[in-house]
Amino acid sequence: MPLPLPHSPSATNRGPLAELADAITEVPLVDGRSTRFVNFDYAASAPPLASVHRVVTATLAHYASIHRGQSYLSRLSTAAYERARDTISALTGARDDDVTVFTRNTTDALNLLQSATPGRVVHFDFEHHANLLPWRRGASTAVPAAASVGGSLAALELELEHEHAALVTVTGASNVTGECLPLPQVAQIAHRYGARLAVDGAQLAPHRPIDLATTGVDFLACSGHKLYAPYGGGALIGRRDWLDAATPHQFGGGAVTSVTLDDVVWKPSPARHEGGTPNLVGAVSLGAAFEALHAIGFDTIREHELALYRQLLDGLDRLGIAPLRLWPDLKDLVGVASFNVPGYRADLVAAYLSAEHGIGVRGGKFCAHPLLQRFGLGDGGAVRVSIGLGTASDDVDALLHALDQLITDGPAWEYAEVDGYISPVPDPRPSLDEVLAASPILP
Repeated sequence: MPLPLPHSPSATNRGPLAELADAITEVPLVDGRSTRFVNFDYAASAPPLASVHRVVTATLAHYASIHRGQSYLSRLSTAAYERARDTISALTGARDDDVTVFTRNTTDALNLLQSATPGRVVHFDFEHHANLLPWRRGASTAVPAAASVGGSLAALELELEHEHAALVTVTGASNVTGECLPLPQVAQIAHRYGARLAVDGAQLAPHRPIDLATTGVDFLACSGHKLYAPYGGGALIGRRDWLDAATPHQFGGGAVTSVTLDDVVWKPSPARHEGGTPNLVGAVSLGAAFEALHAIGFDTIREHELALYRQLLDGLDRLGIAPLRLWPDLKDLVGVASFNVPGYRADLVAAYLSAEHGIGVRGGKFCAHPLLQRFGLGDGGAVRVSIGLGTASDDVDALLHALDQLITDGPAWEYAEVDGYISPVPDPRPSLDEVLAASPILP
């Protein structure tokens, strides 16, 4: 049976919700034809929104090194960088005593937070590696998820009651199942026992509004490349006191007030943790992405994705394919579905979809190995399909048709492991050098 979801509108003839700056709209197939590229890999990296790309292009016209520069271009670039910080703070509901630190991505942000956390950390056992591995540098405890959300939160509360923790850190939306934890409830539990709450928002931020002040979340980590701003930017937004007391994330220029051969005086946050020349384009694009998503409206985004998600789940059900779920009764999900096709390895399915149909999905363990092990898929992993702003109902139909063809007829091409990856053999599609040589952009 299809998984329970809130009532959703029909996905019939639903087109993309936003304009993407797609440079490549067609991809080659192994049989010599080319076809429209169908992207179902948004959860890994989302292409830039056209509006974000335009902001980046405008920024590059006056690009210069920011902070302390006296040139006109440096002043403009500094203003753009700090405006992006203010935008992100405002659109994530940061409090007056919060600070937004620019990082490389969610992983970088959570590693920074780990270095600033003054005590034990508690998290669930299903976390993405970004919210799992950094905490192993200190005292940490993984709480096993129960068969329901309520049972899982009860287990979390029992662990906090048993031993004090400084921080509870959870994923906002699973990159494997799409399931979303009730963050206000998690925050209440953490605060009841004197702990702060951090949220890995990599998968949540592109789909849902996040308001730190309203939800009680103390720290939020996010990545630009998940937010239609793949220019190397990320952010950690949250409580200033821990960050001001922490050792600087990266020692270097820009993070200091004064330096002698024997001593250094570090700046407070955010500069304290942004040593070296910052990534202006990454910061500006991240701010532009938050603005673009809020302009579209998260209610509109949720309606769009939910309609397509229902279309996807209904189609998978007709094919006898059941997506992975921790909590089958939970209705709050983003558009991510992971599954296996009976009789086929996940990486072969992903290779087949790309080589024979021009469809991009992810096959593997999604940097969530412990969760895949819980599902009994520690070796081969699963296929992951993720929906985004550029997804249309025709895309879902194309995916379901390709899966049906695989189940009915099998692949039409031979596949084997090449350099550690399942690939079509032979693979006549153009190589990188051939693609670059034929590019109308490059000289």
